[in-house]
Amino acid sequence: MSNIVLLAVNAKYVHSSLSVWVLAESISRYARLPHNVEIVETTIHSDDSETADQIAAYAPDVLGISTYIWNAAKLTGLLELLKKRLPGMTIVLGGPEASHNSGFWLERGADHVLRGEGEHSFPAFLDALAVGGDGPGPVNKSAAELSGLSKTGKFEAFTQRHAKQGSLSAKRDHGEPVDPYSGAYLAALRGRIAYLETSRGCPYRCAFCLSGAGGAGDSVRFFPPDTVKRQILKLSRSGTQTIKLVDRTFNCNAGRAYDLFEHIIGLDTACRFHFEVAADLFDGRTLQLLAAAPPGRIQLEAGLQSFFEPALEAVSRRTDTAEAERNIRMLLRGRNIHVHVDLIAGLPNETLSDFQDSFDRAFALNAHNLQLGFLKLLHGSALREQAEHFGISYSAEPPYEIQSSPWLSGADIRTLKNAENALSHTCNKGRFLSSIGYALHVSGLRPFSLFRGLGEAAPNHGTQLAEYAGHVYGFCSKLPGVDADELRDRMTCDWLAMTKGSNMPAFLKNPDRKRAKAAAIAEKALGRKVGRNEYAVLRSGMGIYVDSVTRDPVTGLYALHSVPLFSET
Repeated sequence: MSNIVLLAVNAKYVHSSLSVWVLAESISRYARLPHNVEIVETTIHSDDSETADQIAAYAPDVLGISTYIWNAAKLTGLLELLKKRLPGMTIVLGGPEASHNSGFWLERGADHVLRGEGEHSFPAFLDALAVGGDGPGPVNKSAAELSGLSKTGKFEAFTQRHAKQGSLSAKRDHGEPVDPYSGAYLAALRGRIAYLETSRGCPYRCAFCLSGAGGAGDSVRFFPPDTVKRQILKLSRSGTQTIKLVDRTFNCNAGRAYDLFEHIIGLDTACRFHFEVAADLFDGRTLQLLAAAPPGRIQLEAGLQSFFEPALEAVSRRTDTAEAERNIRMLLRGRNIHVHVDLIAGLPNETLSDFQDSFDRAFALNAHNLQLGFLKLLHGSALREQAEHFGISYSAEPPYEIQSSPWLSGADIRTLKNAENALSHTCNKGRFLSSIGYALHVSGLRPFSLFRGLGEAAPNHGTQLAEYAGHVYGFCSKLPGVDADELRDRMTCDWLAMTKGSNMPAFLKNPDRKRAKAAAIAEKALGRKVGRNEYAVLRSGMGIYVDSVTRDPVTGLYALHSVPLFSET
């Protein structure tokens, strides 16, 4: 029996891995020979030596690693260490980073690279390795491919020989997917984000994405709905707070999406379910169903990417932007669904001015989160192959982010980075929403201009929140039309709603004699003692207090209540 370790290197502790558990179950189902499988999950912030110790504790014959854009930089050093610490161990890589850049990884310590889906090929590979004793020789990056494996001709003959003897014949059953949610998975989850796949593939061929690479955008494989519903129920009882569906376009089949939304809405659970969707594909029936969802149950991430049609056309992105806008506004109208929209800066044909128009149009939707992302030239994507043609310069290291193009200079990219920094540390975290809304309204500034200016005046790179609040106030108070006292009152309200018991910055504190009365009213209304950071007196004379127990399940903000202190109530 061979010892196998499957390693997942996640971006954050709160994330969990789906791929390693799928592979573990695939080995159990499809391998013809017995293999002892152990799973190690760590993060990009973990110490390499400690990770190596965790792996070495299982004395593995084979180590399988899932590679992605977020862990690629971490893995180069880890592979070097593992080759020294465990020289007899065979290392095989899979996942999008290795699949589309196998030569790089084979030169940096990987013995084999498994390309594409691994549910069937990985168990067959392990069987072949076990039967052969010493296994295949070193992998040649230019060798032909068999069942998704980068290998030498020696390994091809090796696998074919044993297949003819009947010892290697992994079954090809694509109907019923493996269920990775074993007892071991549930025990290891420990409340982290759980991931669920209900379909594979994408109906689109966006040039910046791997899901549509190589013509894969022609079809989507949907997993059986009964299986999916059983897995949803199991995960909803696992203790996790968030279940993220990894389907690239969950609502590409309207009838199927409606059925699963209906199932999820009807569950007795406190879990949140996060979906990636195409906003323009929602039909009226589904919008009506979603409007009845329990607040906070559904989170939708809609990739708009851009409103500039020449940019969308250049990357083969098909979106009815007007329909997407209408549907997003409909989704937000019910105040029960958290909506996240994405833009990508750096698409061909889109200048800084063009992107500003897209940003302002997207911001006007008032979604809960507007992500300003930057074009990444991924290995295997059509756009990376076209980068030289377009004249796009990008970093050689992961995440392969754009540095300049004929439409965006390096200075333009820095401008966009400043705006993104300000946006991500304010509105995208539910911070200072009323204050920024007020500043935009009275100043007449366009949203992009405000965030650009704030990012340039007060870049946030690890600044404490109270200090950053002072920077936000200092910037916004100087904008035309802004009343300093009105802004300070709004920031006080924002602070109480977005924090829980945190000390208020000194510049927001108002030593008004009516504070005692505000506290008394708050305690009477809440039926408990209140802390000094749960109430305040505004410069307008109004009292304000926060119910730090009641949090909006959609926005994450705490409930605020105002009290007229001149009343005898």
